[in-house]
Amino acid sequence: MELDQFLTFRVAGCDLNGQMRGKRLPISDYAKLNDGLVRLPLSVMNVDVWGADIKKSPLVFDSGDQDGILLPTERGVVPMPWLGAPTFFVPMWMYCEDGSPFAGDPRHALAAVLKRYAGHGWSVTAATELEFYLVDDSGDHLAPPINPLSGRPVQGHAYMSLRQLDAFDEYFTDLYQACADMGIDAQTAISEAGLGQFEINLNHTDAMRVADDTWMFKALVRGLARKHGMAATFMAKPFQGEAGNGMHMHFSITDQNGNNIFDDGSAYGTDSLRHAVAGCLAAMPASTLVFAPHGNSYQRLTPGSHAPTGVSWGYENRTAALRIPAGNPKARRIEHRVACGDINPYLMFSLVLGAALNGIEQKFAPPAPIQGNAYEHDVPRLPTDWATAIEMFRSDPLVAQILPRQLIENYCLTKEQELERLRDIAASDHWKVYLETV
Repeated sequence: MELDQFLTFRVAGCDLNGQMRGKRLPISDYAKLNDGLVRLPLSVMNVDVWGADIKKSPLVFDSGDQDGILLPTERGVVPMPWLGAPTFFVPMWMYCEDGSPFAGDPRHALAAVLKRYAGHGWSVTAATELEFYLVDDSGDHLAPPINPLSGRPVQGHAYMSLRQLDAFDEYFTDLYQACADMGIDAQTAISEAGLGQFEINLNHTDAMRVADDTWMFKALVRGLARKHGMAATFMAKPFQGEAGNGMHMHFSITDQNGNNIFDDGSAYGTDSLRHAVAGCLAAMPASTLVFAPHGNSYQRLTPGSHAPTGVSWGYENRTAALRIPAGNPKARRIEHRVACGDINPYLMFSLVLGAALNGIEQKFAPPAPIQGNAYEHDVPRLPTDWATAIEMFRSDPLVAQILPRQLIENYCLTKEQELERLRDIAASDHWKVYLETV
């Protein structure tokens, strides 16, 4: 990329809600990024979904609202194809004045978990499946998108329909080209079960790379939809009575010799796989606040809705919270199916991978894998409301083994402020809060 063709560029880090927080800079500043040129208040990484300060946060008035330093991540320069004028984006993460990683930055949390894996000589390969809706938000109520071919709103469910994909061919053609330009390895696209709902898979690769890709892909999907006269949303439940948006994560672990430590040549996997499953199950209820981070998220977590509500696992079972997919044993992996589409990918990856590693290190034993319909099994349940999820997250010892205490408390304060403010907004208007912020 020839940088001298640009007048300005963007830099941003990821806040606790997964939103990009940063600045627009003149191109002359690009060469100075590694020198600590970009300073932002540490509190900016922990604002609420509206972008407001957290009133009880020690990062604001109690500490004088001190600055941190944004430095470039290893990702480098990324184009921004959803904008009209040519420009580029540099992903950043936050450091303290003394050069230490800022504990409230979710990307640093994931880096710490992956460093633990590296201590064993292991690396993590991951992939994500992201569901989203294309919608019409031009009226007082959210509506299905206008079919570009007919000029009428999308009608009828079109699960796995090529006709539905083809109707939005111009959008998806531009989306795949933009992914290629950004270095995001987008794979299969399908028409999902909801009206105007789609899913795109991001390919298996290094876990941090996939988390970065997932974060930027969400911005791309939303931004590009606006260029095509629509909106796109990863809200967990945009429409009552329609399928919710989930984000499934697949992962496996590779040793120093390139071997998958979950592979024993059979369909069942190794003891390490079962220990990892047990670790994920043990931390799952208290991790729900990260898997379902917003008020709207809990409308998705209902029995019989293809969203897991119980703590369970199974082989080739899509009703379970954790699925062990069939196929070539060399690709044996765990699919984590709980998270909503509105998650922060860095936090979600941190908790899933941290819990799995705890299980392996401490040799947790899982319950028996379920068979049949998970909703009919007597298994522990995930919290069904936001307030309960906040309290479980704040006090859980397994979460505290994975995430920094400062991040845990900042996140809880953020969610408590959002919960309180949302109570003053009519339920019929909640979509306006979440449409493009999550």
